[in-house]
Amino acid sequence: EGTAPSHPTKDGCIFCKIVKGEAPKFMLYENDHVMAFLDIRPLHQGHCLVIPKGHYENLDETPAEIAGECAKIIPRLTRTLKSVTGTKGLNLMVNSGVVAGQEVFHLHFHLIPRSEGDSLSD
Repeated sequence: EGTAPSHPTKDGCIFCKIVKGEAPKFMLYENDHVMAFLDIRPLHQGHCLVIPKGHYENLDETPAEIAGECAKIIPRLTRTLKSVTGTKGLNLMVNSGVVAGQEVFHLHFHLIPRSEGDSLSD
């Protein structure tokens, strides 16, 4: 009988709390390495985040294998989000580092469904 892999965590990280089940989320996908859930401050309906379960602050600290595990689920999530929201496109974004606008320092990929004429600003 196998056990789930151990993942690095960081105290106080909201995404680590979500991974450990200590904070609420609306789960869309989960496996041993990654999870996807709806963003609590969505830019558009269906805006979700894909995160590694291990704590890696940004892209350059993330092992290639872990980034690859995140990337593997993005095409399927994209198809599902477009189908459910009725949108025709999607932005895939990563804010890696303070100057790039990163606010939560646990790597996360934004999947943001888009419609004709909408905007990414408030």
